[in-house]
Amino acid sequence: MKLQFAVRLWIALTAVLVAVLVIGLGLTRTSEAAAPTCTGKFMNPVTDICWSCVLPIKIGAVSIMTAGQEDNGSSAGSNPVCTCTGGGVPKIGVKVSFWEPARLVEVVRAPYCFPSLGGISIPAGVDAPPHGRPTKAAQTKSSFYQVHWYMNPILFWLEVLMDNGCLEQSVFDLAYMTELDPLWADSELSFILNPDVSLFANIPAQAACAADCVAASLGFPLNTLFWCAGCQGSMYPLNGWVASHIGGVQASTLLVQRFTNKMHREGLIWAASGSDGLCGYYVQPLMDKSNYKMQMTYPVPATDKIDGRCCQPYGRTTTVWGAGKEFPYRGEDFAYQVFRKRDCCQSVVNVSN
Repeated sequence: MKLQFAVRLWIALTAVLVAVLVIGLGLTRTSEAAAPTCTGKFMNPVTDICWSCVLPIKIGAVSIMTAGQEDNGSSAGSNPVCTCTGGGVPKIGVKVSFWEPARLVEVVRAPYCFPSLGGISIPAGVDAPPHGRPTKAAQTKSSFYQVHWYMNPILFWLEVLMDNGCLEQSVFDLAYMTELDPLWADSELSFILNPDVSLFANIPAQAACAADCVAASLGFPLNTLFWCAGCQGSMYPLNGWVASHIGGVQASTLLVQRFTNKMHREGLIWAASGSDGLCGYYVQPLMDKSNYKMQMTYPVPATDKIDGRCCQPYGRTTTVWGAGKEFPYRGEDFAYQVFRKRDCCQSVVNVSN
């Protein structure tokens, strides 16, 4: 009897131990599967950039090259001649207009993951929240992403137009990481940058964003509806939380718009279009949404043209061009080349005192 009891006890304890090990292994695998991965590749400036996004190019009010590309209609006047006196050296030139590829923006799930640098992780020693997608009672999904902002004046560092004073003359550089920004993950702290959010947190204001969605899908977004991010949702709050997560492409394009707006609010990026931009950059705390176009470079470079174009103005629906751009494992982080409108006085003659 004692022997039978001992055998049964041993079998029971063994079964319990095996069950604990199986459950623990399952939880470990589930945790590992849920943890965001970090993948990526270096951007090829020849094959991964849609160079037609630079167009149209204008001299004065006359388009000299368009290739069917869209323009926001910003104008520095019909007179093609311009003068600039800043810096003490007068300059006489002609007005030129184009879309300058100036920034690269990453939207990532794992903190300190850099897809555009080959998919490497570079921890900075500061804890930062990872990607999250909790499900609310109403079955709507929210999400959170980190964003990286690169200086990427690709026309200059490729030496396409090396001596052109109308180009931003800097090198490829990582300029901003939201992992180090305490405002990015905290909606209450981000109120410092966008106190006007309290004016638009209501149904009528958000319903008006439908008009911005239509305008952006047919052309360019409406600056009068500055609290809207077109078809992607609300421009506010200026942080990494997406209240209504429809998909990774929708969420990432929304955060590209928000972060550009955030950089304008902080005075870290200036405008360069219209008559005020002819002789240099100027502060623009309230972003002109129509001054920007973007093109996905990762995970799938959006170089295939739809209706003759592969760049999208801010706020345009992702339904058509975003299809097939998100997929498991290697296709859940995103990078976008941002093109901004540039109106400039191209020097012809320098006049010395």
